[in-house]
Amino acid sequence: MPFLPPARSDLTPVLKDLLEKKDLELVLMDLLNSLTRRHELTCVAIICDPIYLNVFEGALFKKTMSVPFVMIVVEEHEDLLSPNFNTLESLREARRDGCNMYVVFLANGLQVSRLLKFGDRHRILDTRAKYIILHDFRLFHSELHYLWKRIVNVIFVRHYKKILGNIKSRAWFDLTTVPFPNPIRGVLVPRRVDIWKNGKFHYNRVLFADKTRNLNGEILNVVYLDHVPSVVILKSNESGKIGGVEIEILNTLAGKMNYNAKLYQPVNIELYKWGHMQSNGSFSGLLGEMVNGKADVALGNLQYTPYHLDLMDLSIPYTSQCWTFLTPEALTDNSWKTLILPFKLYMWVAVLLVLLITGSIFYGLAKFYMNLLDLKDKDRRSTPGFNEKGDDTDSKPGLYLFGEIINSILYTYGMLLVVSLPKLPTGWSIRLLTGWYWLYCILLVVSYRASMTAILANPAPRVTIDTLRELVDSKVTCGAWGIETKKFFEDSHDDIGQKIGQRFETIDDPMDAANKVARGTYAYYDNADFLKYISVKRKNTSMPMEEFENSTMNGTETIEVTNTERNLHIMTDCVVNIPISIGFHKNSPLKPLADIYLRRIVEVGLVEKWLNDAMYSIRTLNTVDDEIKALMNLKKLYGAFVALGIGYLVSSIVLIAELIHWHLIVKRDPNFDKYALDLYYMSKTKKQ
Repeated sequence: MPFLPPARSDLTPVLKDLLEKKDLELVLMDLLNSLTRRHELTCVAIICDPIYLNVFEGALFKKTMSVPFVMIVVEEHEDLLSPNFNTLESLREARRDGCNMYVVFLANGLQVSRLLKFGDRHRILDTRAKYIILHDFRLFHSELHYLWKRIVNVIFVRHYKKILGNIKSRAWFDLTTVPFPNPIRGVLVPRRVDIWKNGKFHYNRVLFADKTRNLNGEILNVVYLDHVPSVVILKSNESGKIGGVEIEILNTLAGKMNYNAKLYQPVNIELYKWGHMQSNGSFSGLLGEMVNGKADVALGNLQYTPYHLDLMDLSIPYTSQCWTFLTPEALTDNSWKTLILPFKLYMWVAVLLVLLITGSIFYGLAKFYMNLLDLKDKDRRSTPGFNEKGDDTDSKPGLYLFGEIINSILYTYGMLLVVSLPKLPTGWSIRLLTGWYWLYCILLVVSYRASMTAILANPAPRVTIDTLRELVDSKVTCGAWGIETKKFFEDSHDDIGQKIGQRFETIDDPMDAANKVARGTYAYYDNADFLKYISVKRKNTSMPMEEFENSTMNGTETIEVTNTERNLHIMTDCVVNIPISIGFHKNSPLKPLADIYLRRIVEVGLVEKWLNDAMYSIRTLNTVDDEIKALMNLKKLYGAFVALGIGYLVSSIVLIAELIHWHLIVKRDPNFDKYALDLYYMSKTKKQ
């Protein structure tokens, strides 16, 4: 930090009287000691020029209670609206060290005003700290009035010389401050706090009282933007009433801090909304009101982001919102495959393999028993006294069911469909296998029927986009309000976010965006509660929830609803959880106390309660189609008709093939005789 050699007394004629009596040094010591006794000081930053450098001699630091000091000496000719590197770094170091007291003793009032402007604009000075500044009328110019709405903990020290010719008269100091919270009307008239005379304070008042604890009913300008659930408009009997989470917070703070809120909306709020930087460097919309200092508080679902923090002050976040996309939803018309839906692919493969293997085993066992019976029949025939008339005509009962591989597969498939066999086969191995196979069939059929019942009872499944990867793969256009949102995705560190940013489009009207989403060509980005509102608003055009209407949906909106449109779906995965805060004008003195009350409001659960109240009417209208899910209709049985149609088609093809074979092959055979078909087929059998 720059230090200059002590100024000589002949170079400081302005302070000649003060240097002799050390009155300025004494009043400063009393001020610092009184604050130190109350444990209100953590660090003191002294900013002075060579003219006032002699005030800060060793006696001040010796007689002041233990407190760190940061000494910054500037040249008289230095422009503090653009300070040099050493001065700038010293100011930053004082801010980093947490100095909550600034002693500014500069002879040039214009230099002081430029320092305060620079410190406020770039947040180099802590405007909520305590200030001791030499009284100068140039500090009260109308162009600087905005500073005294931000720097309110200030004491102006004004020196009065003793009256000439009056022996008892002594020099004294008048200690004044800005008239906060009373508004400055045209001319700033400082308000007296105390008088220092004869080495003591006259009134012994608290010099730096908390001026924000009681605002004495002052009117604060509150700019708002209606955005669910933060601010909503309730219209009843053509009289607008404003509600929402942030309105409730504002009313609670007003009761504790004793102020009245004057709510208003900027010009062309439907067009500009939050606002953005224009070509001339100014801001429009809600941000413009805050940057220009017209509003004290801003309500409108403000995100706690560096972009907003650079333009205004934000309270501590009172909630965290899930920001995601409103995406189109498609119905999957898979009723044609209802019969195969109960089982997955691998389950069907397993069922088919079991059918083929079991049918082959039945065929093998049947062939074994048939061969065994043939051997017994041959032995019997070779036995003397064999009576052929007494032979049983049905020597192979039931084995004909599985005697051929095709029949074996068909009867095994029939058992799988719970169709009983026409006759019980012989052979204990086949009978045992049949019994166990029946148990398997019963378990499989029960599972299939239960799954089929669930499929028919539930509505058709819907194809939804629930992740960023699915959104990127869907190729739909993404969009939201504001160029800052587009930059958020473009500056993303992952490939998915960058791909979304490449096809991101800004859009001003959320209902126009909802119409595009319904057509399946768009995905709209906002907080989940607002997306739920516009989806319900679009589906329930009457919106009878206590005459609830959000003026973001202006009177010129058109809600297009056709039968070919898709349902709107809110993506379940959050792109980001963003903290939401209330806005205060830059370097607002109201923020510290408002944060304390807001933290208490959040801790007791009032914010959650107000959020539920704001969304209650929307949730009650958020009905789901096909609530009676067990209702059966023809469309759900479409799969059965598809299977029947396939059977008819295959049967027709086989019938046509048989007719072609009959006319082109059988009837052209030289041995064919339509009057003796039995002889024809016997001859064919003998040839085989």
